[in-house]
Amino acid sequence: MKISPLTGAATVTGAAAAAKTTAVQGAAGSMDFSKGLTSAINNLTNIQDNADQLVTQMATGQNTDIQQVVLAVEKANMALQTSVQVKNKVVDAYTEIMHMQV
Repeated sequence: MKISPLTGAATVTGAAAAAKTTAVQGAAGSMDFSKGLTSAINNLTNIQDNADQLVTQMATGQNTDIQQVVLAVEKANMALQTSVQVKNKVVDAYTEIMHMQV
């Protein structure tokens, strides 16, 4: 039995690096917030769609590489958890700004 190396781990690390780059660009003012948000949501949708497609292929017997399926599902899970945490931070910041005295 041959075990193939994990290639998806680099993708997750690359996604984190891309998120940092986007955040730095946004802080510098070179990227529009709405464009960055739209890009992040589109990226999340693509990751989830890929995982759904692989799960469907696995369920129908078309894909037999369970390692690839599990990796895609976990990547989608991590991306969703990260986006929920970002949303929570934005809501907290908005609430804090609304409580400020003028």
